[in-house]
Amino acid sequence: MSTKHFLKLVVAIGASLSAGIIGSVFTAPAIPGWYAGLVRPALNPPSWVFGPVWTTLYVLMGIAAFLVWRNGWERKEVRAALEVFGLQLLLNASWSVVFFGLQSPGWALVNIIALWFAIVWTMVLFYTISRPATYLLVPYILWVSFATYLNYALWILN
Repeated sequence: MSTKHFLKLVVAIGASLSAGIIGSVFTAPAIPGWYAGLVRPALNPPSWVFGPVWTTLYVLMGIAAFLVWRNGWERKEVRAALEVFGLQLLLNASWSVVFFGLQSPGWALVNIIALWFAIVWTMVLFYTISRPATYLLVPYILWVSFATYLNYALWILN
């Protein structure tokens, strides 16, 4: 791998991980207090699962973005795909702000549904440029689908 491509990979993974870092700023303080007091659905995983899962997903997202980006920023379809990727990253980070920071499961549900559609849109655009990039996002859409169920259940139960 060339130095140029390696730097693109590092930037893409770093950008993806930054969504998680932003989210964690709002998530971590709410876990022991507000979140601990919520009634949780039966399928709610233990809290320790979320960190490793999300870290893995952010790395996969970054690799996927790199696989698209390396096809040339000058290409209109690459720029469009990465712009939508950026939109879904913004929605991803904002979910934690809304759910944990604002303690609003209802509005977070609206956010995560928009996120789900943005991920699908990203996958459609990535598919025309790099099928492996699309496949790397499959675990992400599956996890966000599950997270949507959890968000809905938390909203209903509380």
